[in-house]
Amino acid sequence: MDYGMFTDEGNAAVGGIVVTAKTLGLSWAQTYNALAALSKIERFGEATDTAVREVVYDAVANEEEDFYI
Repeated sequence: MDYGMFTDEGNAAVGGIVVTAKTLGLSWAQTYNALAALSKIERFGEATDTAVREVVYDAVANEEEDFYI
């Protein structure tokens, strides 16, 4: 799946976060924190870009969770 990352490796890393979030029932805030941690790795710096966050939010958040945290 394309999460808006610049590389296939980046999409795979974000995909792992999405799978983990769904499996563990993580909140959007917890999932965002995982994206933020990933973005600290130089080659995944775009993990918190709006385009990436929007795709991940749509994949994991419930309608009661606000996108802007």
